[in-house]
Amino acid sequence: MAEEALELLARVSRLEEPLEELRALGVAVQALPLSALRERASDIRLGSLFALLNVNDREQVALCVSILERFLQAVDPLYVIQNFREELQKGLFHSDDSVKLLTIAQVGRIVENSDAVREILNNPELLRQIIYCIGGEKIAVAKEAIKSLSRIAQTQDGLEALFASSFLVDMKNVMATSDVVRYRVYELVVEISSVSADSLNYCANSGLISELIEELTGDDVLVRATSIEMVTSLAYTKHGRQYLAQQGIIDKISNIIIGADSDPFSGFYLPGFVKFFGNLAIVDSPQQICERYPIFMEKVFGMAEGHDPTMIGVAVDTLAILGSNVEGKQVLQKAGSRFQQLLNRIGHQAKNPPAELRLRCLDAISSLLYLPAIANQPWAQKLMLDSPGFVEYIVDRSVEPDKASKDAKYELVKALVNSKTIAEIFGNQYYLRLRAYLHEGPYYVKAVSTTAVEGAE
Repeated sequence: MAEEALELLARVSRLEEPLEELRALGVAVQALPLSALRERASDIRLGSLFALLNVNDREQVALCVSILERFLQAVDPLYVIQNFREELQKGLFHSDDSVKLLTIAQVGRIVENSDAVREILNNPELLRQIIYCIGGEKIAVAKEAIKSLSRIAQTQDGLEALFASSFLVDMKNVMATSDVVRYRVYELVVEISSVSADSLNYCANSGLISELIEELTGDDVLVRATSIEMVTSLAYTKHGRQYLAQQGIIDKISNIIIGADSDPFSGFYLPGFVKFFGNLAIVDSPQQICERYPIFMEKVFGMAEGHDPTMIGVAVDTLAILGSNVEGKQVLQKAGSRFQQLLNRIGHQAKNPPAELRLRCLDAISSLLYLPAIANQPWAQKLMLDSPGFVEYIVDRSVEPDKASKDAKYELVKALVNSKTIAEIFGNQYYLRLRAYLHEGPYYVKAVSTTAVEGAE
């Protein structure tokens, strides 16, 4: 069968109207296992198929793309870049998105090969075109370009090429396309910066990180909201956090939160700024972050105590993150009665609409109670018991309509049952019901028996 496919491939190259042969070749090549194609890889001549992409015939282009995808899977990436360099470059310019996707997918294969990636670095025009793909309308092409460039930057030569040569000018030209495209480039820069301190230095020296930071304090509140997400990603690594601290950026974010009360548009960006500190605390030290930036905890409590459902949700999520380890729980416990009152409020919201907020509250309670630092503490269980109707709500299976809610409640039940003091505080009746709930699993439905009556219709 491989022989038949190769014969059809050779015939296609000699025809002026190759549609019928392309259809037959498409069927033949898809029926062949890749192992059979790899055995004949040295005999595969794809130049004619690439040439057939240069027509205004959608069916012909679609057939060629499908056939090329299959054949190229059997060909070594180094062979592809060495023999089809010009075809790849033309493919990235092609008007048909399917051709661009085919080409950028091959670039993705090439950059994963240590020998083949050097060929891209030695081909400035191809590398430049990959950079310009970030600004393309097709998001899948842009994403693949970002992924490929990120992989190229994992080598010293790649870092030099992207950030210490004329290609930096190309990246800045791409950024000028639109706000959306500018943030695609920032996404690439942050991704590269996260690899190592050396990578971060290249990105910082390019000036692109400084430009990102400047957008945190710009007049456009929506841009602020987007930029803080990028900066948060940068803070996930130790060298990223050190850079942000050394540049005074964490202090700057804290000051923006302090001034948010006087900004009528702060609701657009404040959730992201609060989440930044929540994530920073959990990857660093909750106690140190909360002590150094007291506005963070004050703002979280204020949002949770307010009436804006969006802000309450963000605050609850942040408390869940903060309370997911022992040190974070200890920080919250230091808030004393204010935290206890807030926990009562979260317990109340966990059994009332809206459903989306109820689920987030359940997740937060589960996170706060899950570790033995808390699950064995009687005070937390007493707070739950003192919340009217909350214990009944926990064991009531009829109130959770979806899988996510059932899962969240089950995690809470598991945390309680594993506590040594739960029977004493909740009472034996509720303790046994909780144990039964745990044993039955999160999706148990009680069977309802019916009795057939003779003569009934």
